[in-house]
Amino acid sequence: QVQLVESGGGLVQPGGSLRLSCAASGSIFSFNVMGWYRQAPGKQRELVATITRGGVTNFADSVKGRFIISRDIVTNTVYLQMSSLKPEDTAVYYCNADRSVITTEVYWGQGTQVVVTS
Repeated sequence: QVQLVESGGGLVQPGGSLRLSCAASGSIFSFNVMGWYRQAPGKQRELVATITRGGVTNFADSVKGRFIISRDIVTNTVYLQMSSLKPEDTAVYYCNADRSVITTEVYWGQGTQVVVTS
């Protein structure tokens, strides 16, 4: 069973930065894609950023230029560096890992709260 453990959330002022971490229990190369999603109160979960096995990254328009997704293949950790944070970035951030081939196989972390407020 794959486990994804997020950390790094917290309270930050607008304009500030945070780095989220997602530690996987196995090799991150076993996944086709890993990423970060977020869910704000009363809203649907939305994609924030993804990184494929080959290292191709993708970002939601709302975070382009402010967020960076990266990975460490030694520690099997995926990071989300968030800068120039805005109140609208407030949400629970979830790590996601997908290794679906013929059947769907998707894993989620427990989530980490990010609150951006002055």
